[in-house]
Amino acid sequence: MKGIEKRVNERIRAKEVRLIGPDGKQLGIFSLGEALAQAKEVDMDLVEVAPDAEPPVCRIMDYGRYKYQLKKKQQEAKKRQVQVQLKEIKISPKTEEHDFQFKLRHIRKFLIQKNKTKVSMLFRGRQIVYVSSGMAIMKKIVDGISDIGVVEKEPYLEGRNMVMILAPK
Repeated sequence: MKGIEKRVNERIRAKEVRLIGPDGKQLGIFSLGEALAQAKEVDMDLVEVAPDAEPPVCRIMDYGRYKYQLKKKQQEAKKRQVQVQLKEIKISPKTEEHDFQFKLRHIRKFLIQKNKTKVSMLFRGRQIVYVSSGMAIMKKIVDGISDIGVVEKEPYLEGRNMVMILAPK
């Protein structure tokens, strides 16, 4: 919870609070002074957990330990988070077989690394006439990666570029 600090102990402004004990049981409605006294008795903090409730809900807990555990949870969530990058491969409608296989190996490598891949084909000059051969090359790429990837965005013509986006399975 970045930015939002919970009110603790003397920073709580309410006159009366609904108190929850350190074990999670509801203790009832107490004046702020009584609630603070109960928290001090067990050597813990009084933390406002639901300030919008009527009366506000406060809990007796070790606030330092709570913040530490929250920080650990956020770090763990960040560690498990996967960042997918978009890699790009550029090909031409007149790409020879060896070069095509080389590019296909790169696309497969990107998909194995769990990265999305954008395949761009640029039609230069009069090559725009060969859109059908460009589609055939794109189909050949899809067939070459069908075991490890799927087509996220079908090949489409954008001016003189044909673009297709592939994603890992």
